[in-house]
Amino acid sequence: MAAPFVGENTLSYVARGSGIISLALFTMTFALGLLTAGRVSSPSWPRFVTETLHRNLSLTAVTFIVVHVVTIVLDANMGVGPLEVLVPFIGTYSPLFLSLGTIALDILLTLAITGLLRTRLPYRVWRLIHWMAYAAWPVAVVHGIFIGSEQSWVLITAGASLVLVLACGSIRVMSVRRRSL
Repeated sequence: MAAPFVGENTLSYVARGSGIISLALFTMTFALGLLTAGRVSSPSWPRFVTETLHRNLSLTAVTFIVVHVVTIVLDANMGVGPLEVLVPFIGTYSPLFLSLGTIALDILLTLAITGLLRTRLPYRVWRLIHWMAYAAWPVAVVHGIFIGSEQSWVLITAGASLVLVLACGSIRVMSVRRRSL
């Protein structure tokens, strides 16, 4: 049953739009995480700015991901239930690519929860869990490319995301090499 005062396609548009925005925000969060882990800074861009922006963008990304997931579940035309967005490989709608989104969601929720609990966890445990972001980001990109119905926007976002992550990854590698010399 559709929500009152919501047009037939409104949920679909919100689901697609929030998915694309989620991918962009997750990419920016991931890129800033690469820079933070590489201890990249400059006089005009101190490290605490990168860390704070990373934290705030990650919470914003999670918010848009929740909107994305909730609108998909509410959209009767999608046929995706609440359990299917949390448990991979049980859905009938594009099972492989929906499951990739589910896996990325599960990892991102784990990262968000442990990020909020960072001061209560041993650093090594938090860091080990945080390494899962390296798996979640490409899984989310593949999910978006192959399940996204707004193909041109998804491809543009995915392409720009790839360029940004490769650039930040290169900067991180160079900063680590400079420190080791």
